[in-house]
Amino acid sequence: MTAVHTHFIAGNKVEGSSGKFHDVFNPSTGEVQGKTPLASAVEVNDAVAAAKAAFPGWSQTSVVRRARVMFKFLELATADKDNLARLLASEHGKVFEDAKGDVQRGLEVIEFACGIPHFMKGEYSNGVASGLDVYSMRKPLGVVACITPFNFPAMIPMWMFGIAIACGNTVVLKPSEKDPSVPLRLAELMLEAGAPAGVLNVVNGDKVAVDAILDHADIEAVSFVGSTAIAHYVYARGTQAGKRVQAMGGAKNHMIVMPDADIDLVVDSLIGSAYGSAGERCMANPVAVPVGDKVADAIIEGLKPRIAELKIGPSLDPAMEMGPLVSAEHHAKVKSYIDMGEREGAELIVDGRDYRCQTQGYEKGFFMGASLFDKVTADMQSYQDEIFGPVLQIVRAKSFEEAMELPSKHRYGNGTSIFTRDGDAAREYADRVEVGMVGINVPIPVPVAFHTFGGWKQSAFGDTNQHGTAGVHFYTKTKTVTSRWPTGVRAGADFFIPTLND
Repeated sequence: MTAVHTHFIAGNKVEGSSGKFHDVFNPSTGEVQGKTPLASAVEVNDAVAAAKAAFPGWSQTSVVRRARVMFKFLELATADKDNLARLLASEHGKVFEDAKGDVQRGLEVIEFACGIPHFMKGEYSNGVASGLDVYSMRKPLGVVACITPFNFPAMIPMWMFGIAIACGNTVVLKPSEKDPSVPLRLAELMLEAGAPAGVLNVVNGDKVAVDAILDHADIEAVSFVGSTAIAHYVYARGTQAGKRVQAMGGAKNHMIVMPDADIDLVVDSLIGSAYGSAGERCMANPVAVPVGDKVADAIIEGLKPRIAELKIGPSLDPAMEMGPLVSAEHHAKVKSYIDMGEREGAELIVDGRDYRCQTQGYEKGFFMGASLFDKVTADMQSYQDEIFGPVLQIVRAKSFEEAMELPSKHRYGNGTSIFTRDGDAAREYADRVEVGMVGINVPIPVPVAFHTFGGWKQSAFGDTNQHGTAGVHFYTKTKTVTSRWPTGVRAGADFFIPTLND
């Protein structure tokens, strides 16, 4: 049975009027399991109107009350975590445990948002001159839009709307049309948690919806995560329309492996960070940079048997470690990069192109095995581009300086890591490498929720990072008040302790 999804506007499921749909596949079977309605400008306008109508009341709701709604949403979404993970795995293809991690990382940002009363505090200077005080306050922006990718349909929406809503904004969320079920369910849970109708709206769509969001005069800010080409487009068009925009793009993360590194730890880390979620992560580690041939050879010898042992199969099979890619189109794209690497002269040690799932009923799924390249060089296009699949490339370096130069000179600057026992080398690498997020003996250096996420160079457009304090700053504007009061009559008295009741 094929499910037909809806939009979620002003607290209601809305079918939409465009008559256009996008097929939602089960990547494990290769079969269509649902249809996502693609919004026209009409649905976007309706969602923005609902958010605009909800904004005055929500922005004036006490920050303590807003925090309580976030606490309730956290409770409800945590209780629904397994259901959310099943929905996610069945539409995206990542295995169930990884899908639960997707949900959990989003909930950690919601936990941060529960502390919003602290982060909305301004600054105060008493007596800057005779009888003169100066103070500042943080105010919500208004209606904001969140445009999120297919690869983290739970985490990234919660990264964005959690903080935006806690700060007092109202939201129009445009998730990926490939896997819409989780974002729609999250909107239902937010309503159940006590957020008024219109505070969180979900509009499914393609470029038509994106352009309508970018051009809409009532949207104050846009947060985006996706490919670099589209991130640049969103940033350029959104800022031209006078909006505040943060747009996170692609990545090509490097793991530097020093001669003193623990090779067993390196191999464990590469198996998970290169092939987990079938490589469909902007913080995956698709490039290993061993310093010296001896280190490179040891890594390859450690990886080959581990790759052969990878359990690849249906996303809801608890025994599996890697599921399918999200779509047939993406499968073909990843395969084309493996073809390209061979043509460019890289040595294909392990070829995952012809992998087929042998489990009955899943033979037509979008599965691909893990691939491993050696002797990749910086001038190869397959190295320069983001592959976004289960492909690990080894680029050999002769020295620490040569190794550090690779991520520093790459056009992407999202994440990198170094594996070493040498504290001096690690400290110097973290200080000097031209990349936004660094791990030291940590393969996937995604910061915890109370720090901020953001890359450099073509991995990010805009000056403000996602979540953490930077997220609060993105979704608020500062008002500064300078005040002086004449001497007046002090009358009246209260005989009770103030409370935080609304």
